[in-house]
Amino acid sequence: MLEKFQSYLKERLSITDEQAKEATSCLKSKTFKKGTVLLNPGDLRSENYFINEGLLRYFSIDEKGKEHILQFAPENWMISDRNSSVFNEPSIFFIDAIENTEVLIVPSHFFVDIQKLLPHILELNIMMLHNSIRFMQKRINMLLSATAEERYLDFIKLYPNLTLRVPQWMIASYLGITPESLSRVRKDLAKKHFK
Repeated sequence: MLEKFQSYLKERLSITDEQAKEATSCLKSKTFKKGTVLLNPGDLRSENYFINEGLLRYFSIDEKGKEHILQFAPENWMISDRNSSVFNEPSIFFIDAIENTEVLIVPSHFFVDIQKLLPHILELNIMMLHNSIRFMQKRINMLLSATAEERYLDFIKLYPNLTLRVPQWMIASYLGITPESLSRVRKDLAKKHFK
């Protein structure tokens, strides 16, 4: 259960198998059935989820009942609500399982606790934070200025294996467009490919 996260750490930190095993020995895995909600608005969670198998999504629901998906988390991704896990404030978001999903629960203090064993772990944590900020900045810019087609192509680039795993309405929610608009974009792209 820990092997994927150990590989994740080894690739990013150039550590030995023994160091990776020792660092992750305190972590636990958990399996969630499709449709299970891991986080609700108002919850406090001091944990991150590393996805071994399956797929999670991070989203909000507005006052009209419309969902707004901020992120998908497939295998080998980490997901958390930083407002809750880092700042100890109630979440305003949901995290749920789109598929049956096995996660490794990584407490938010994990990176600090193991820095004696792995001094470079804080660098990894900072790099992950910078990547998260970079990802969100690009995502905001795409939502503000890109066409629906450009957003969809960016989605495919970021999540190359999700178009068949995620319902079209969820992809549309992530892109900030209607399912009908997404259908038109996909038809237009198909026409371009066959010409």
